[in-house]
Amino acid sequence: MIIPTYNEAENIGSVVARVREAVPLADVLVADDNSPDGTGKLADELAAGDERVHVLHRKGKEGLGAAYLAGFRWGIERGYGVLVEMDADGSHQPEELPRLLTALKGADLVLGSRWVPGGRVVNWPRHRELLSRGGSTYSRMLLGVPIRDLTGGFRAFRAETLQGLGLDDVASQGYCFQVDLARRAVEAGFHVVEVPITFVERELGDSKMNRDIVVEALWRVTAWGVGGRAGRLLGRGPAGH
Repeated sequence: MIIPTYNEAENIGSVVARVREAVPLADVLVADDNSPDGTGKLADELAAGDERVHVLHRKGKEGLGAAYLAGFRWGIERGYGVLVEMDADGSHQPEELPRLLTALKGADLVLGSRWVPGGRVVNWPRHRELLSRGGSTYSRMLLGVPIRDLTGGFRAFRAETLQGLGLDDVASQGYCFQVDLARRAVEAGFHVVEVPITFVERELGDSKMNRDIVVEALWRVTAWGVGGRAGRLLGRGPAGH
């Protein structure tokens, strides 16, 4: 279970405890971007008391995508067969992890989805819901990817799936990092399944969402979509690999 952190001191202890209770046999990797609030130190204390908790200390804040890529490499190098993305702020419910892992038995990638029947969000302001729904719809239509929740970050991958996505040339961050990996999985022919989740808005700490993340997602998705269409017209494979 890879949990990237930046200033999540108020949340990391409870989230790790809930993960350990929900999936006792799973290991947890906290990938901390040198949080000024001491999140990394708290994670070290958790690791000292639990052999299944590990900490990856990174030099600084380099973005969500870079943190996950580092976590994927850490896990693959150590022989883990399944790697899971999840947020540190409590928005992804650890109690739903068993459902994602069960679905992975018949899939290569499982997405926890807010926008399929049974999925929902709790305590989200209307503008955030519109942004998320709109971003997924725009990406789905432009990229031709049959996934309802392309921007969600609660996901379970088989290691073989990640190894087949061409991670070495992934440069995207934020929301578009999630879009990028999902579209790569579909284009590579992997079996992708969405299962409904309940997404709960954080109660403690500050959201990392900002204008730059939205702008990056918009231009990258547009470039992928236009490039993909041009490639198909010219008889080439999908763009971006």
